Amino acid sequence: METKVDSKRMERIRRRSGFVNGIDVGAAGSRGGLCLAWRKDFRVSLKTFSKNHIDVKVAESNVQGEWRYTGFYGLPYANDQHDSWRLLRALGQEQQLPWLVSGDFNEILYPFEKSGGQLREERRMVAFREALEDCQLMDLGFQGPWFTWERGNLPETNIRERLDRGWLMRIGCTFSNKERFVI
Repeated sequence: METKVDSKRMERIRRRSGFVNGIDVGAAGSRGGLCLAWRKDFRVSLKTFSKNHIDVKVAESNVQGEWRYTGFYGLPYANDQHDSWRLLRALGQEQQLPWLVSGDFNEILYPFEKSGGQLREERRMVAFREALEDCQLMDLGFQGPWFTWERGNLPETNIRERLDRGWLMRIGCTFSNKERFVI
């Protein structure tokens, strides 16, 4: 997730929240910054990172096999979004493990996903859909933030229930090497 804080401060926040393990990419001023945190039940191996992504291989203590997770932050400006989709496509070239991608893509797939404000340009949504298709990713339909560091509160949505019903069950049961998801 985007943190908007430097890596040392993010580490302190992460540890106080009970996440001893993590990868922190510092913000540039008050922009950007990423954090991926996990509990001890997971073995996480860093593959690559940048100011826009953290890509890891994950092994869970109670699940056989490994899978891949990418936390992704898409550039917010329309002129730069092609760079985000180029990065996503480059990450998508590796197809050895099941892959889950989540984060703030700073884009929507369809007009009905936006409420209020200016209408989104169709070409921007098409470019995002094409990038997901090129990476063989399918939308799981998750809506809303997982956690907003700026506000410091959890959303009303019961995240654990959604995960148990959705992709987490698939990882433990029928997650094949060709399945890829984006939330």
